Amino acid sequence: MAPSPGSVTANYDFGPPPEGRQGAGPRQALLVHDVSAPAWLDSPLIYYRLAYHDATRPQAYADSRWVSSPVELFTNRLRRQLVASGGGIIQPGDDARAKYALRVDLEEFMQVFDAPGKSKAVVRLRASVTGNRSLTAQRSFSVERPAKTPDAEGGVRALIGASDEAVDQLVGWTAQQLKD
Repeated sequence: MAPSPGSVTANYDFGPPPEGRQGAGPRQALLVHDVSAPAWLDSPLIYYRLAYHDATRPQAYADSRWVSSPVELFTNRLRRQLVASGGGIIQPGDDARAKYALRVDLEEFMQVFDAPGKSKAVVRLRASVTGNRSLTAQRSFSVERPAKTPDAEGGVRALIGASDEAVDQLVGWTAQQLKD
């Protein structure tokens, strides 16, 4: 949908990584695949859901966008956090091998309105660690964070906070799985 004349589209990214979040991560090289998600999440649209009205209908803000898809933004944030935590990462296509690999499926990434004027960010994902061509561990993560304002900006800020919390949990869990 094209913006109406005179309107300006607000573009958002995740901003700089949070300060002081260099927790214990994997201490060995890890192949980190690109995060995957349903096709509808692989776009720059910022989605919300009116759970109090019709919970089956995701909607997108008309004049607000991510600078790239949440899938790309989440992948980049995860890789940065893994590197900051002391581990080395290998990306698909690199000419290197790793003993373990991490796959993440982003299942939900949305602002959910429980009532008019009251919303929260919901980030849900499933992570799988594989090693030696077999599943080593798998876990689901779910983080919810209240939005300070009931609009796109409030949703974006809450989604970034929820994503950072989910990434922290994921990095810590991954480190636990790779202890030899």
